[in-house]
Amino acid sequence: MKVYSHIVLIGRFQPFHNGHEETISRAAELTDNLIIIVGSCDQPRTYKNPFNFEERTQMISSIVNQYGVNYEINHSVDYIYNNPKWITQIQEIVDGCIDNHVDNNIGIIGHKKDRTSDYLDMFPQWVHIETPLFEPLDATTVREMFFRENLNFNFIRGVVPLSTLAFLQYFYHNKRDAFDQIIAERQHVEKYNIPYAPLPHAPIFVTTDAVVIQSGHVLMVKRKAEPGKGLWALPGGFVNANTDRSIEAAMLRELREETGIKVPEPVLAGSIVDNKVFDAIGRSSRGRTVTHAFKIVLPDGKLPRVKGMDDAEKAKWVPLSEVKRWECFEDHYDIISWAIGG
Repeated sequence: MKVYSHIVLIGRFQPFHNGHEETISRAAELTDNLIIIVGSCDQPRTYKNPFNFEERTQMISSIVNQYGVNYEINHSVDYIYNNPKWITQIQEIVDGCIDNHVDNNIGIIGHKKDRTSDYLDMFPQWVHIETPLFEPLDATTVREMFFRENLNFNFIRGVVPLSTLAFLQYFYHNKRDAFDQIIAERQHVEKYNIPYAPLPHAPIFVTTDAVVIQSGHVLMVKRKAEPGKGLWALPGGFVNANTDRSIEAAMLRELREETGIKVPEPVLAGSIVDNKVFDAIGRSSRGRTVTHAFKIVLPDGKLPRVKGMDDAEKAKWVPLSEVKRWECFEDHYDIISWAIGG
């Protein structure tokens, strides 16, 4: 009889590599029932999250099938500003996979390597099963090797299972638009950070975003440049240290520059009903970026005319029911959720 009735494995698997397989091998020695939870789902394709849930499921299944263990692969989304909501989501997934809900013989497996492993301490009702560090290997390193203009599959061959290698080769040859855009995003971010490399401390950037709501719609812009080219975002941008008299003034300036909204600035300023700072450490690929979001609620009625300008390819009013996490830039879906009480 195995030690645990069920073992929970949580990961992003971007992509699945040899360290993940070692963890699954260890779990299979300890249980007959493995609950795999794939994180950061429903995200747009970016350098940090290049593979969707179905693609990661394919990579994982190819390996787990070899270990003769019962398993379920589950889908979870990030709530970077609401840990209790994320924890509840994980608990509900695990409860749904277990017939006997009084079962206390559950383990959660993983290696505590850095702050990204803090989630292992969020479930005290489950026994933590520590796994050793499998070489200095993580998915970030594999992505660094894969998403390069001078890609050499020989470098990747030794750090991922053959099934993952086959998937990456397929992705490279058959998802070229996605591959090339991720390369473009990476190049942009690397170039963006060059001026700050000599600084003794990493800089913190200050931005602002406008959440303009009217008649069940939110005003959004389509980005025309990297990072996030083609994604939908809130109107906003960087605070100009020399000319913006306040963060609120920066928000109003960016809102008008990007959307040309046909509402007088005093009316927009007078319609601000709330504001909040969004400062998650990994919210932007450009580095530590803290944004100040302002909620503006306009009276119900005909939606004002808008037009994409400046950094925006397009501006439009989007019904709140049609805002999709996988179409949104960075954490703008979370910011909209805050504004509408989600």
